Amino acid sequence: MALGIARSLGRRGIPVWVLHDEHVVATASCYVRRSLPWPDAHEIEFLLDLTAQHRLQDWMLFPVTDKAAALISRHQMALAECYTLTSPGWEVMQYAYDKRLTYRLAAEVGLDYPITYYPRNRDDLPALDCAFPTILKPAIKEGHNAFTDAKAWRVENRAQLVARYEEASRLVDPGIIMVQELIPGGGEAQYSFAALCRDGCPLGSLVARRVRQFPVDFGRTSTYVETIDHAEVEHAGRRLLAALGYTGLVEVEFKYDHRVGQYKLLDINARVWGWHTLGRRAGVDFPYLQWRLAHGQSVKTVRARAGVRWVHMTTDIVAAGQEIRHGRLSPGNFIRSLRHPLEHAIFAADDPLPALVEMPLMARDIWTRRGR
Repeated sequence: MALGIARSLGRRGIPVWVLHDEHVVATASCYVRRSLPWPDAHEIEFLLDLTAQHRLQDWMLFPVTDKAAALISRHQMALAECYTLTSPGWEVMQYAYDKRLTYRLAAEVGLDYPITYYPRNRDDLPALDCAFPTILKPAIKEGHNAFTDAKAWRVENRAQLVARYEEASRLVDPGIIMVQELIPGGGEAQYSFAALCRDGCPLGSLVARRVRQFPVDFGRTSTYVETIDHAEVEHAGRRLLAALGYTGLVEVEFKYDHRVGQYKLLDINARVWGWHTLGRRAGVDFPYLQWRLAHGQSVKTVRARAGVRWVHMTTDIVAAGQEIRHGRLSPGNFIRSLRHPLEHAIFAADDPLPALVEMPLMARDIWTRRGR
């Protein structure tokens, strides 16, 4: 995500700094002027001191995680005195950050969303009229543990529901644990409406389908995405963003439930999302359009063209391999899916070092996950 922002702006001569955690691939880009480690505490004080020490007055802040986006929104007044912000205020951000509010908004707007239960404690579980298999997921993702790091926990029966709920309750506040219907299908059933908005009106936009993801069941990350034309998904996304009066970059995720023929709202990502560089290849360079909008420059309304693809090759090979083993993808179709026009998540001919840096880091992460 940060790498795509650095390339979008850096190629136009706009200086870019990266504040990084353990993910350092973007710091290797030739378009990053400087990189600094993100602190574990006192983040706002760090940001305020940074602009004073290095004369970064009015530089733009692009959050690339939910936590960072929420932090900036909650401290918008203080940060706006030093930086140009790309995140909406907390009065809007909260509807993306807390899925309980996300689904409340969906109900008010008239959009479909997964059947969701909000048990107060373990004693509420026997009375839940939920079908199995079902999933557990947190309404808010704060902190790092097995529950918040996972996309969802699948449970097969009521006994397992109780056991997994108790396990999750030891990791997070039980009040944020949701029990939600499991919508069949993998990445091929997930769709997104992504946009740069001003007061709820999309200026640049696209509709995309997540063809492959990793892990293949509950994907934490997309590995292969393509732009499509899809009026129903676009209409639903526009209705939601208009209701919020949203300004900034956003991705709205839906999943198609073939059992009832509905596109159900899953998430609102009120920040730059993982595959945003697909937009540049399809004619909508989201970070640069955001930069122009924030600096009062004209931004013409533009929609991405369909049939453009994006791939994160290192993870997509793994995801495709699993799909091939399960008989859901043939080797020939995998190879054909990599035809042009194709945007690579990491590799770029004018900026090759991040791809070299990513390979050993990816191997380390896979080894660590297998060890766990």
